[in-house]
Amino acid sequence: MASIRRRKPVEPSNTSVQKEEEEDEEEEDHSKNEHRRKSDKKSKPKWSCVDNCCWMVGYICVTWWTLLFLYNVMPASLPLYVTEVITGPLPDSPGVKLRKEGLKAKHPVVFVPGIVTAGLELWEGHQCADGLFRKRLWGGTFGEVYKRPLCWVEHMSLDNETGLDPPGIRVRPVCGLVAADYFAPGYFVWAVLIANLARIGYEEKTMYMASYDWRLSFQNTEVRDQTLSRIKSNIELMVEANGGNKAVIIPHSMGVLYFLHFMKWVEAPAPMGAGGGPDWCAKHIKAVVNIGGPFLGVPKAVAGLFSAEARDIAVARAIAPGVLNNGFQTLQHMMRMSRTWDSTMSMIPKGGDTIWGDLDWSPEEGYSPMKRKQRNTDTQKASQDDPETEISQTKRANYGRIISFGRDVAEALSSDIERIDFRDAVKGQSVANTSCRDVWTEYHDMGYGGIKAVAEYKVYTAESMIDLLRFVAPKMMERGSAHFSYGIADYLDDPKYQHYKYWSNPLETKLPNAPEMEIFSLYGVGVPTERAYVYKLSPSAECTIPFQIDTSADEHDEDSCLKGGVYSVDGDETVPVLSSGFMCAKGWRGKTRFNPSGSRTYIREYAHSPPANFLEGRGTQSGAHVDIMGNFALIEDVMRVAAGATGEELGGDQVYSDIFKWSEKINLQL
Repeated sequence: MASIRRRKPVEPSNTSVQKEEEEDEEEEDHSKNEHRRKSDKKSKPKWSCVDNCCWMVGYICVTWWTLLFLYNVMPASLPLYVTEVITGPLPDSPGVKLRKEGLKAKHPVVFVPGIVTAGLELWEGHQCADGLFRKRLWGGTFGEVYKRPLCWVEHMSLDNETGLDPPGIRVRPVCGLVAADYFAPGYFVWAVLIANLARIGYEEKTMYMASYDWRLSFQNTEVRDQTLSRIKSNIELMVEANGGNKAVIIPHSMGVLYFLHFMKWVEAPAPMGAGGGPDWCAKHIKAVVNIGGPFLGVPKAVAGLFSAEARDIAVARAIAPGVLNNGFQTLQHMMRMSRTWDSTMSMIPKGGDTIWGDLDWSPEEGYSPMKRKQRNTDTQKASQDDPETEISQTKRANYGRIISFGRDVAEALSSDIERIDFRDAVKGQSVANTSCRDVWTEYHDMGYGGIKAVAEYKVYTAESMIDLLRFVAPKMMERGSAHFSYGIADYLDDPKYQHYKYWSNPLETKLPNAPEMEIFSLYGVGVPTERAYVYKLSPSAECTIPFQIDTSADEHDEDSCLKGGVYSVDGDETVPVLSSGFMCAKGWRGKTRFNPSGSRTYIREYAHSPPANFLEGRGTQSGAHVDIMGNFALIEDVMRVAAGATGEELGGDQVYSDIFKWSEKINLQL
């Protein structure tokens, strides 16, 4: 019998045991890694707008400074050489051209900068501003804005009650030509004009930058800094030192309104004025060459005061709403600061519905941004009869409705708009929120009841706009009403118009008795310029500004005037043609009640032509509000006047827009 052998159990091999151990280790490592990832997710910090924005600002600053360094170290002739290789030989600058013609310096010139373009420096501040004595808080590199933004806002703001310095803070205007030659490194304002004037013999003793604190009301620049007195003394000294040759005054932007105020102040009796007498301007001023003057205000100022935005800010907020609306609460800080600047109220539209139009009418109705051929005319009749001025319109725009709540309201018949008056609305229906008191504005005090009442009124014209601003910003408008006025005088000999609050409004004051003094209005055309806005209520959130431009209100037609909630007309991107040109086209033309001595007035428009490539910088034919300061044609005109030419010798009026036609539509007693 065969013996039965018991088979031994097969023992696992070393390799299989090893595999099992490795699998166990992998499972253990996987579980550890999973646990680690979960713990990392819990401990990983959330995305921070502050960190990312700081990195972004740092990257922009480093890039800017690097490019600026490379620009400064390269040979001065290299950019010119590269440009001429690409575009061909460049024309002579106005200074070189006129020097070849034999023109020489004759009349001393005075530059009057506009809002925000002149530098401001710190003379006294709080602890957070240590080390900034006589450093620029405005203009220059703006380095302090990035380093200590809240401290910067605190020192750039004025007292909300007085409109003057807050306790312990003194910010003062920079003096000399450097105050406004460049706004920031590489971004010129007056530098190009100054350099060209120097080509025909001008120097610092024949040029004076009438720098002032552009945040203050015009009269307060005299109260605090005696700026108006300094301008008077410098003009008198320059005229005397130049053999009696009268001065040529060259104001830009808000500086135009500031110098209007000066011309009344210098002749008015003390103590309100300088007591210079009724012939001071006739003795000392040859011509006032206004550049980009907002004589009748700008609708853009309304949007800035109402919601701290304009077209560019509205677009930025639509693209990145979290950055401006929340995050740093940038717009709220800007609104709180800018509402302490009384000068901004000088640019609120003047003349009411008579000038700017009502619910159903405006001077520019029928305007269309179609391209047109440039034309040159020096008479009112030529502008009216020119067939090129008859432009078709794809869709009617109601420009008189400066603010409309909703596109349907902006386009509706006035008879179909049901409005609820906001003036008697009860404010303060919301509970005070102390968490946002440091950035909040008067909108918080209005409450939901007041905010709703503003929206339910639906549409605002130039006249109701004043009441709107008084309702939403009572402190600001209370100060502003003491320094500025926005109406039309019925009787200019009324003693009340001797008060300084009327002096910067050309519709409530007279030009000086100076028949030989010439008034020029030089400005750009051909750039879409803000005229009216479509608004909406902001999404409900704490500490936000309750109103914003409705960027979804848009016309896709290329010829439309409505883009991103903004209706545009012809102008220089900031000032509409109507504001820049009306006074010289009609209000002051000939002997009128606003110009009783019959000072000659001229309009010189410059059709905008953007640079052909980036090597041309901001261009030599730009009509944009600030870039026009580098326009060769404008600089040549200014230099010819400074060298002794009259308006007639320049060629009279140069007009490309419909300013004469629009002016004739305005029914104003002259």
